[in-house]
Amino acid sequence: MSHQVHIYTDGAAKGNPGNGGYGVIMELVGTNYKKEFYEGFRLTTNNRMELLAVIVGLEKLKNPGMKVLVVSDSKYVVDAVEKKWVFGWEKIGFKAKKNPDLWIRFLKIYRKHQVDFKWIKGHNNHPQNERCDELAVMASQQSELSIDAFYEQESSSIL
Repeated sequence: MSHQVHIYTDGAAKGNPGNGGYGVIMELVGTNYKKEFYEGFRLTTNNRMELLAVIVGLEKLKNPGMKVLVVSDSKYVVDAVEKKWVFGWEKIGFKAKKNPDLWIRFLKIYRKHQVDFKWIKGHNNHPQNERCDELAVMASQQSELSIDAFYEQESSSIL
């Protein structure tokens, strides 16, 4: 499959849970078009930020049916999709699974496109992955951080 768009993603959380952020780079294949996105949260986890980065990248696509390659250093995200675990989780209503809010949101946007995943080793001098990591860390360190409402509600009900 010849991809139209490459989406590079990374997530970070200091403390895990703690301040977190995601970074996304989108590149239109065969052109110089490149866009970066990032956002920081005051209390979240690394896995939530890894998954949210993928979701945000896919949600930025303007046309349905795009052929997309998502490049991520998150085994959590890549394996869940490539090994089809997430579809089994969906069948059981995500019972006893972490991050159901994000997985439901992911599946909704994932099904609108033709998406392939590629796992890469993090912190291995891959230029786009290194930049996404910089964006995610920078986002997590901003003075104004967003609220990951689902996570904060879930974590407060456990305590």
